[in-house]
Amino acid sequence: MNGSVSTLVRGALLVLLVLGAGVSQAQNYPTKVVRLLLPYAAGAGPAVFTRIMAERMSREWGQQVVVDARPGASGFVAIEMAKKANPDGYDLMVLSNAHVAINPFLYKKVPYDMEADFTPVGLIYLTPFFVTVSATGPYQSVTALIAGAKANPGKLTYGTPYVGSPADLGAALFEYLTGTKIIHVPFKDQTQIYPALANNDLTWTLSTLGSALPLLNAGKVKLLAIAGKSRSGSAPDVPTIAEQGGPHELIVDSWMSLYAQRGTPPEIVHTVNTVMNKALADPEVLARMKQLGFEPMSGTPEKLAAFAKADVLKYSELIRRTGAVAE
Repeated sequence: MNGSVSTLVRGALLVLLVLGAGVSQAQNYPTKVVRLLLPYAAGAGPAVFTRIMAERMSREWGQQVVVDARPGASGFVAIEMAKKANPDGYDLMVLSNAHVAINPFLYKKVPYDMEADFTPVGLIYLTPFFVTVSATGPYQSVTALIAGAKANPGKLTYGTPYVGSPADLGAALFEYLTGTKIIHVPFKDQTQIYPALANNDLTWTLSTLGSALPLLNAGKVKLLAIAGKSRSGSAPDVPTIAEQGGPHELIVDSWMSLYAQRGTPPEIVHTVNTVMNKALADPEVLARMKQLGFEPMSGTPEKLAAFAKADVLKYSELIRRTGAVAE
C-alpha cells in the first residue's frame, strides 16, 4: 500500500471512528444533568412552568433536569451563557418570541444570532396577555383606563419586565391605537411588577395569568381584559379588550420554546423534542398549564422554526409602526 492510499485509509477510519462516537453519544444521552437556562426570574410564570416540565422530563429520563434562572438585560445574560456552552444537549435554552423575533429588530446590536447560534427543538406553550391593574386603583375598566390616559398625558404608567418584551410592545401598540402617551417603567425582575401594581405605584401592565396569579388570588390585582380575539379557557369571565370598548386590533401573546446550540447532534435534538412533547402531554402537566393560563403547543423543531419566521415578519412590522427602539 503506497503512502497516499495509506493516508486516505487512515483518514477514512478516523472519520468513521468520530461518527461512531457521535452516534454512541446521542444513543446514550443523557448521561449527566441537563440544564435548562431561563431568562426569567425564578418566581415568574415561565419559570414556574419550566420547573414543572423539567420535573416530568427528569422522571422520563431517570436523569436530573434542572432549571437555571438568569434574568436580566432583556434575556442577554442567559442567552450568552447558552451560546458559549458546548453543543452537546446538556445546556438548553428556554426562549420566548421576544428573544427570537423581537430583540433582533428592536436593538441596534444583540449579542447573538438565532440562525447562526441556535437550533430549534420545540414549542412549549402559548400565553395570552391581560390588561392588569390594582384591585384598588382608579381605573377598573379598559374604557376608564383610556379616558384617564387621554385626560392625563404622560402621567399614567405601565410596567414591563424589560424593554422589548411582548408586554412592552403591546403597551406601545395600546398607546398607538388609542392616541395616548403613557410612561414606560421597565423592571429588572418581573416579579417586582405586581407588588408595585398592587400598591398603586404603577397604573397598569400587560400580564400573563401565570405571572399575576399569586397577587390575583390574593385579591391585590385585577384582570380587566384579555388582549386576544376571544376569551381564555383559563379565565372565561374576563372579557376581551374589544368587549370592554377598547381597540380590537390589540392582540398580545407570547410563546415559549426550547432551543439547543447550533451543532448539537440531530439525534439529541430529536431525543429532547420527543421527551419534552411527552412531558407536555402528561395530564398533570396539562392541568398545571391551564391553571397558569398557558395553552399547550408542542410539535416538531420545524413547527417552531415556522412560528419564529411568522413572528419575525409580525414584530418587525409592529416595531416599524410604533417606532419602538432600545439601546
